[in-house]
Amino acid sequence: MNHAPLTPQPPLPFPAAQRYEDTVLEWARGLDARSLRARDQAYGPDPQHRYDVFAADGMRGAPVLVFWHGGGWTNGYKEYVHFMAEAVIRRGLVLVAPTYRLAPGHRLPAAYDDAVLLLGELRRTVGRWGGDCRNLYLAGHSAGGGTAAMAALRKPALERAGVPPGDVRGCLPISGVMDLHHPCPGPGSLEERVYATLLERPCEDTLMSAISWTAGNLVPMVSSYGERDSARVIGANTRMHELLKRQPADAGLHAWTGLDHFDTHLALADPAHDWYGQLESLVARTCR
Repeated sequence: MNHAPLTPQPPLPFPAAQRYEDTVLEWARGLDARSLRARDQAYGPDPQHRYDVFAADGMRGAPVLVFWHGGGWTNGYKEYVHFMAEAVIRRGLVLVAPTYRLAPGHRLPAAYDDAVLLLGELRRTVGRWGGDCRNLYLAGHSAGGGTAAMAALRKPALERAGVPPGDVRGCLPISGVMDLHHPCPGPGSLEERVYATLLERPCEDTLMSAISWTAGNLVPMVSSYGERDSARVIGANTRMHELLKRQPADAGLHAWTGLDHFDTHLALADPAHDWYGQLESLVARTCR
């Protein structure tokens, strides 16, 4: 699949992140383009308000998976998600791969606001490619997982965007960054980066964390992380799961043996990976 040159971004913070990016972008370049139905569709005024759509021929009324890329809210491209297209389409879903405004130029909640802006736009457009806007499934990796969870959990924001909250049928974040609060971030750490580049004010760390929005949740949430993920990702997802279990919607949590933070997304190159089975099962239970 041929891609236009990607807009340069700041250097990634450590080598493992760069290796991950190099891998998924190489996979995107090697994909068969026949399932790509739309590229660089605008959903807002900013150049980062863009999404790509993958679907099979003849799809009608198909559920829609929206998968947000990771990158710490400072980096990342929608092309990170392209390698998943075949496995998602094979299960009868339309795949939407968006990007969003990035920090520090656009600090949180910009990415979260963009997520609901996109869902409002899909309500009007996704039928062109055979998708059903009444059956939305939200997912993402790392920062994208946190963004997906915030989109699912912030019901007032969905309503303001013209999206009935009941149209979001499920959420499946992978290694999601769910808690931005840290009492004493170390110099040069990723936690310090949150306060230096992501937040408008340090006191907004809890407000911008998905773990703070679980009360009364009505969206089934199936979260996953890697056994070798960061301690903060593991801890936040575990604590959030305990909160979600006490809400009206179903909640599941899966720890994947032997995988680190980037492996949890790279593993989805296997179309038989358990995550796709979890997606398929959730759709079977909740799609109307």
